[in-house]
Amino acid sequence: MAAVNTYLNFNGNTEEAFNFYKSVFGREFVMVQRMKDTPEADKIPNSDKEKIMHIALPIGANILMGTDALDSMPQVTFGTNSSICISPDSEEEAKKLFDGLSAGGQIGMPLEKMFWGALFGFFTDKFGVQWMVNYDIKK
Repeated sequence: MAAVNTYLNFNGNTEEAFNFYKSVFGREFVMVQRMKDTPEADKIPNSDKEKIMHIALPIGANILMGTDALDSMPQVTFGTNSSICISPDSEEEAKKLFDGLSAGGQIGMPLEKMFWGALFGFFTDKFGVQWMVNYDIKK
């Protein structure tokens, strides 16, 4: 089966957001490409050259990817139409990820045991990205 990866767009703070995610997941980037590293770099304003063209952070079998919207592009508006759902391998990992990623954000539902047999919670992180953590409790 093909992997499902999530791609996030930010208004110039992709690097800050991804360094935060890296600190929570404890993984290393598999790709960081700046606008200045592209074949069209000579056409990009100097103020945008250090912005992120593409960044990739492995999380389990998937990859979280992102980019900066340049000032010359339409700016990103974060809404309520998407979430990233994490399915951790243990209750401890669920708590660690929930607590780490929600730091400085807005918790919509605390991490709690749910009627469907999972430890579940959701929040919007400090960068406006919505997350769900769903750990299926082993019986």
